[in-house]
Formats: sequence, structure tokens, C-alpha cells
Amino acid sequence: MDINVLDIKGQETGRKVTLNENIFGIEPNDHVLYLDVKQYLADQRQGTAKSKERSEHAGSTRKLGRQKGGGGARRGDINSPVLVGGGRVFGPTPRDYSFKLNKKVKQLARKSALSYKAQEAAIIVVEDFNFEAPKTKDFVNFAKNIKVEDKKVLLVLPEAQKKCIFVSS
Repeated sequence: MDINVLDIKGQETGRKVTLNENIFGIEPNDHVLYLDVKQYLADQRQGTAKSKERSEHAGSTRKLGRQKGGGGARRGDINSPVLVGGGRVFGPTPRDYSFKLNKKVKQLARKSALSYKAQEAAIIVVEDFNFEAPKTKDFVNFAKNIKVEDKKVLLVLPEAQKKCIFVSS
């Protein structure tokens, strides 16, 4: 799959870049993409919801009334879930929602996402991506030139640059 190379003004330079078929030309796997997104969202969950059970409440363990003959439900102590102010029976406890995905599954998910982008012609290659100064105005003009000013943009640079690049979404 060949893609035209653009300059910083959004004009074609006449050169083409061939994308690797092993990455950008595979049959995308939707289930693997779903699992990767699900793992990402699960890792974002805090999992700190907590309520006190009857053993964690402050209160005496003295038996409140007789076992039989009271006319109501049996209750052992003041922390009983039957009573107002007692412990919660099966309340939430802190937990970790994260789960493991195999390396090859994650790699296949990344390749599938890149293949979808290549099929939609959403990949743009820009030659000599340098600004004189790290100004947002210059980046906005660049985004208008390549017609991505109203879209989310991911910039992939070949190496770390010392100048700041501002990315807007």
C-alpha cells in the first residue's frame, strides 16, 4: 500500500511511502481490539468502593434480646444487618479490575487498529516536520494545511525532538 508524502504546507512532494503489509495490510481482528480496549478501560478503574460489614462497625456484641418470644426477627447484636446502623451484608470491597493480555494479542490489536486506519486512508506521512519556534499558531496552520484541524490527531515522530510540539484534539 503506497501513501503520498506531504510537505508541511499540505502539498504533495511527488514521493511515495510503501507501508509494510505485515502491519498495515492484515485482516483486522475485532475481538482482539475489543479485549485491548477492555483491558485499557479496566486499568483506569479505581476500585476503591467500600462499605463496612458487621464485624467492622463500632458497637457492642452483647445480645440485644431473647432468642425466642420477641415477635420479630432474631438479631444477635447492634451490628446486625437487620437493624438500622448495622453492617451491610454483601457490600462492595476494594478490588483490582485489571487483567492480563498476552503480548501477541496486544501486538495483533495494535496491528488491527493500524490496518483499519490504513483502510480508511487516515494515515498521512509528512516530510520534514520542523517548526522554527514551538508556537501553537504554526501548528494550527499546519493542521489546516493537511485538513485535520477538527479531528483527533496522533503524531508519530521518528525521534525525540528538542522543540515542543503542541497536539490538539
